[in-house]
Amino acid sequence: MIRARFRLTLREGMWVTEVSRQFPDATLRLLTGVPMGDRALELGEVRADDPGPVVEAIRSHPDISAYEALWSGEGRAIAQYEARERGLYEFLWASSLPPEFPIVVENGVMEFDLTATREGFDAFGEALEAGDRDYELLSVVHESEGEGLLTERQRECVTAALRLGYFEVPRGATLAEVAEELDVDTSTASETIRRAVARVMGQFLLDSDPL
Repeated sequence: MIRARFRLTLREGMWVTEVSRQFPDATLRLLTGVPMGDRALELGEVRADDPGPVVEAIRSHPDISAYEALWSGEGRAIAQYEARERGLYEFLWASSLPPEFPIVVENGVMEFDLTATREGFDAFGEALEAGDRDYELLSVVHESEGEGLLTERQRECVTAALRLGYFEVPRGATLAEVAEELDVDTSTASETIRRAVARVMGQFLLDSDPL
């Protein structure tokens, strides 16, 4: 089994491309989506210093209908709505691989996770290449058929650290910023990431049993 994370540049003409580029500092998160003919019923979240203008841009976009605000607070807003196009994740459905949520969009670029067999992973890559899509493979983790290499919490912490640039040189984010993203204290984030990295190194570099 393979778990991978991709970054994909979205195509022009999609509402999420337009809104995310209009507000490049905002984060749009698709929490779930269900196809409905030529539309999709979606549950989406906006994260921004001031989500109000972003929410209004989504609500008033001609490709969005039946918009219902569900919750709003400081820096966040959640709503359910119908989108008249499904291009945000149509290629996932076309590849027979179920989309994994949340799907994150920032400034016209989407990041998402994928879990597949080796055959499915290779087929998905071929579909991306055939579609002439601008994409980047951010990470790949091979898991055994039994227990996964990382716990769900470890995977969540490492994924957040990777996305924020914690592992880059120089670092794109501090440990404190990663901890804030995960809503945990710094010592917990540090310990969880350290154990996760040790597991990966032990499994793939040292050929030893995970810690």
